[in-house]
Amino acid sequence: MRVAVLSDIHGNLTALEAVVADLKTIGADLVVHGGDLVANGARPAQVVDIIREFGWPGVCGNTDEMLWRPELLAELELKAPAKQGLRRVLFNDIAPATRELLGDNRVTWLRRLPMQWASHGIAVVHASPDDLWRAPLAHASDDDLLTVYGRLRSATVVYGHIHRPFVRRLERLAIANTGSIGLPYDGDKRASYAVVEDATVFIRRVEYDFEREARELLTNHYPHAEWLASILRTARYHPPS
Repeated sequence: MRVAVLSDIHGNLTALEAVVADLKTIGADLVVHGGDLVANGARPAQVVDIIREFGWPGVCGNTDEMLWRPELLAELELKAPAKQGLRRVLFNDIAPATRELLGDNRVTWLRRLPMQWASHGIAVVHASPDDLWRAPLAHASDDDLLTVYGRLRSATVVYGHIHRPFVRRLERLAIANTGSIGLPYDGDKRASYAVVEDATVFIRRVEYDFEREARELLTNHYPHAEWLASILRTARYHPPS
């Protein structure tokens, strides 16, 4: 059984289309998405429509949740004041524009996504099992990874959120991060996703026309388009100005 896990598409239709083509070459038996499907990209509605058309199961992400839970901003600012600027951009500027591009039907579909998915010995979450906004980083210790994901009772756990892919084999658990389809932060501009086969996990990278997607952001006057385009072009995160 070969399972592909795609996460953090972030409304990047160009990257998603390239990955869909790549999936045909690897012969995935099942595709699961890891959330954060729509915000921070110029064409969120088209991304949702593709995923719904294929019928891919998956989970909710934090920037999906913010679309219908604006009250979370105050709570999150108390917990992590250092990220106050980013959160205000997301909730006050990007969320309203993304909701308008999606329409009520697609937002309702996103709202029905679960926090966890599990089958075939694989568990998928967006960040942590009970928290969409916090997840271990790529350099987290084995103990930290086991504390967060060991309770999922699956041989393999795959998550997204941090936009930096890795695969870690622990004593009784394989843990992988998919990286990001639409907004990588690891210096590699290619889309990134994970493939699980017989308890073996590997990361797949796919080239796509990131300049085209940057132009879409700018042409469509998506909020903070210059900031987002610069991340696409460098595959490095930096805070919004």
